[in-house]
Amino acid sequence: MTGTVLRALLSFWWRAPLQLFAFLAGLALATGLWSGVQAINSEARASYDAAAGTLGEGQFDQLVPRSGDSVPQSVFVDLRRAGWLVSPVLDVTVNGVRLVGIEPLTTPTRMGFAAGGMDIADPDTLLGTAAVAEALTGFAVVTVDPAMAPGVAIGDIGAVQRLTGRDDLSRLVILRAQPLGRPPLEDIAPGLAIQPSQQVADVAALTDSFHLNLTAFGLLSFAVGLFIVHSTIGLAFEQRRGMIRTLRSLGVPLRTLVALITLEMGLLALLGALLGVMLGYGVAALLLPDVAATLQGLYGARVSGTLSLRPEWWVSGLVLALLGTGAALAGRIWQIASMPLLASVRPRAWSMAGSGRFAGLALLGLLLLLAAAALAALGGGLAQAFAMLGCLLIGAALILPWIAATLLRMAPGTGVVTRWFWADTRQQLPGLSLALMALLLAVSANIGVSTMVSSFRLTFVSFLDQRLAPELFVRVEAAETGAALERYLTEGGLEVLPLLSAVRQVAGQPAQLFGVRVGPTYRDNWQFLEAGPDVWDRVASGEAVVVNEQLARRSGRWVGDRVDVAAGLELPIAAVVGDYGNPQGQVVMGEALFRSLYPAAAATSFGIRTEDAPALRDAIIADLAIPESGIIDQAAIKAISLDVFERTFTVTAALNVLTLGVAGFAMLMSLLTLADLRVPQLAPVWALGLTRKRLGMLELARAVGLGLIVFLCALPLGLALAWVLLSIVNVEAFGWQLPIFLFPADYAVLGGWALLATVVAAAWPAWRLARTPPSALLKVFANER
Repeated sequence: MTGTVLRALLSFWWRAPLQLFAFLAGLALATGLWSGVQAINSEARASYDAAAGTLGEGQFDQLVPRSGDSVPQSVFVDLRRAGWLVSPVLDVTVNGVRLVGIEPLTTPTRMGFAAGGMDIADPDTLLGTAAVAEALTGFAVVTVDPAMAPGVAIGDIGAVQRLTGRDDLSRLVILRAQPLGRPPLEDIAPGLAIQPSQQVADVAALTDSFHLNLTAFGLLSFAVGLFIVHSTIGLAFEQRRGMIRTLRSLGVPLRTLVALITLEMGLLALLGALLGVMLGYGVAALLLPDVAATLQGLYGARVSGTLSLRPEWWVSGLVLALLGTGAALAGRIWQIASMPLLASVRPRAWSMAGSGRFAGLALLGLLLLLAAAALAALGGGLAQAFAMLGCLLIGAALILPWIAATLLRMAPGTGVVTRWFWADTRQQLPGLSLALMALLLAVSANIGVSTMVSSFRLTFVSFLDQRLAPELFVRVEAAETGAALERYLTEGGLEVLPLLSAVRQVAGQPAQLFGVRVGPTYRDNWQFLEAGPDVWDRVASGEAVVVNEQLARRSGRWVGDRVDVAAGLELPIAAVVGDYGNPQGQVVMGEALFRSLYPAAAATSFGIRTEDAPALRDAIIADLAIPESGIIDQAAIKAISLDVFERTFTVTAALNVLTLGVAGFAMLMSLLTLADLRVPQLAPVWALGLTRKRLGMLELARAVGLGLIVFLCALPLGLALAWVLLSIVNVEAFGWQLPIFLFPADYAVLGGWALLATVVAAAWPAWRLARTPPSALLKVFANER
């Protein structure tokens, strides 16, 4: 009996291939988008771990130059002779590859020893991945080590110096065990400063918010795809009501029937999940280059460009797909067990039963919206912010069917056809409700994310115009060259803006300290989030400082509070400035105060105000022999920054498009599977005089009406989503808040795309209806349907 019943259940799918395709495609799309995002995250985190293991960054204190980016090799010799246990590091970039030169005998990390150790007998050999070996072909011999961090080649420091023509160092790593009684650093190397390990950026920590955003989009895409699965399962049970009635009437126990249906759906779910994992691999391979470019541009993190079949992402995809199918199946199993046998044979039994739950779903949705409001009021952490987003989106989706039904009941019209059209649309709502929810989530996500990105872009461009006010920026290697440049420019009557910098803990947070020359450029161009009186006068006199928003929020200090800028010196905050795209805290003080606190610091970066940037650029190159690569104009920096910005949101835009596409597919599958069920309702209308062509046009009109309702609901939901992303998630993730701007034209275009998606989804069912043979409609009156 068991085999016979299972074959009977499976026979439905062979007779309804469209239903089978909808189920497998919906589950594969949902699993594919989730698995693709998790594959990207997994690959990135594996790259972070490889970099941390082979480079040891963030694990040891380091000695770094107070100015410039190089350390004379003689300083290393002096420190070793004085008893300081340090290990030299040379860090340069060649052909897009980061070359790290180390001294294998003194390094405290396992740099280069991931695969059995560096060959000391052949010091000219570098270690790197296959991609690194290909990039350095003709430049150096690279031994391939797959355990190495991507984009990094490690070798003996002498070999790296010979390859790059350098005779200096980048930094010195301090061993944890140091001898007692060694002389102070200031006496041996006054040009160096100790950079504590906790001040070295932890790439994995910096990128956590980025990966959390990707995971959230993956879950949203999975939820949209799961709506297809849920709708398909419900319609499949609706179409099999006669089979289930017959099987139960023949004596099949309810428990056996439920178990076999569960087994059947589990096998199909496993097949769909496997297809989804393969699809996810393709999605990840397509998006990984843009993700890698984003992470490197924003955080300097190098991510491998190749994918690996890591269990953490494909297993999670399979498990999530099976759990999602189980959740969609549970309600239908309960309905089979609870509905009377004869009730299940009524036309559209499950759909009609579902229509009565709209009010209950709306009440649950309202409770979730109240929970979202409570979470917004309480605040406290990125996870809580995303929980609030989940409550907001799911709550709005649950309320949508009730709103749609209410609006349809209020629709105008007195004619017979018009009244039938609105009543028939209400009758379709139970079968289309899940597809409409999916469309709502997709459209609102597009509105919210596009608002966030566009607001970010406007603010970012304004920020660049503010920070890049000087027409030229010049960077030099040595302090002597910087002093000569400043004299040269000052004699020419130009406004010169030297930038002095240091690194230290401020208010318990790692921060960069900057000394600036207060003048018209700062006074006229800088805009503050909040400021006290006479900001720049107090900064210039050394009475106060300006801090960026990141430091202010993380330390809990605001205008009027005091921060420690040096040992034994605390100064009040005169203003807080927006510093978008920068994860680190910053403190800006006057040039005179900075030089008094850090006398060894020297300026190597200069902003220059000029009316003829090209001519001044040529003069600096000719008169001071400063290389052309060290002079950058505002337009170049702005173009580079905007390029990084565009790459940052490429993946987000792609996921938005995919999500909207999945939602349109959900609508298509729901309309197609409802088409056969609607024949008994449409046949009498056709018999009364409505042509098949007009019935098809009414189907298209119905899709447009439902799509318009969804868009009207999605607009406020999307704006609420944008507010959460900009005012809560962004603050928790990055430490700064963005103003929100509205873009009505963009929303109108997006509304057009949403309506187009519904029309395209309804076009095929409408065409099929218009082409339905009259004989098929007449059979309704000859057979019990």
